Amino acid sequence: MKRALNVIGSLCVLGVLFWWADAQAVIAQLRGVCTGWVAAAVAALTGVTALMAKRWQMLARSFDIEIDYRRALGEYYLSQMVNFVLPGGVAGDVTRAVRLRQNTTLVRAAQSVMADRILGQGVMFVLLGGALTVALLWPGGLNWPKAAWAGIGFGALAVVILGFVARGDHGTGRFLLEVGRLFGQMRLCILSLVIAGLLIFSFYACARAAGTDIPPAGWLTVIPLVLSAMLIPLSVGGWGWREGAAAALFPLIGAPVAAGIATGIVYGAAMMLAALPGLYFAWRVAPVPSPAHQH
Repeated sequence: MKRALNVIGSLCVLGVLFWWADAQAVIAQLRGVCTGWVAAAVAALTGVTALMAKRWQMLARSFDIEIDYRRALGEYYLSQMVNFVLPGGVAGDVTRAVRLRQNTTLVRAAQSVMADRILGQGVMFVLLGGALTVALLWPGGLNWPKAAWAGIGFGALAVVILGFVARGDHGTGRFLLEVGRLFGQMRLCILSLVIAGLLIFSFYACARAAGTDIPPAGWLTVIPLVLSAMLIPLSVGGWGWREGAAAALFPLIGAPVAAGIATGIVYGAAMMLAALPGLYFAWRVAPVPSPAHQH
């Protein structure tokens, strides 16, 4: 039922966006899509998956879990495919944790997956928060509304709350302390920065494919905000919310609403193309035996 509601929600949001921006204008943007830029976006997203699998493998060792790279890559591709068909954007993470339970306890497996997600999103949010702060303190680039300060304040408050929780002598506190320690590992941070850079470039490439050139002032502000909209657990594959965020933010860079919607659609298509290797892993990877059948 929830899946059906999320699919309907994504379709309704897209329908409203097409009506608001004029469907003909969006279609006109899509007709002129440059396949070269789409290929660049797919290549970048493929690199993102490969690097995220490596990061997860490294993080798993911090939780006393050994997983070879080929297995990590296959599980990552499978989780992406799950996220494309199930609502919420986290079903794939749950699948990774459940399938990894043969190597460790389910709790440990889930912690490695959660740490991977927190580290990746945390680095992206740090880049976004820093760039937004600079843009608001030294205007001259994009004309950001003052309400953007509220978002920065909310992010800072969330960090403070997490800091207090981490001080507690309980499972959640110890886990957050471990994640904080992982943020201090140079190799993991550099890897996460490269991943964030490739994600930003992939969206930029999709914008170029749809005929829009996002200026440098929007690389660390507009693009991360659009990508963050995909985290809203009320859609399937980020459809609808991604296009809505792009439609709302593209006027800041002097682009029409239709350009934002078209870019979001191209990005969604590029993500699906980049996830196609998951079909191979779905065919080749044997089902993980349940604990009851392990000896």
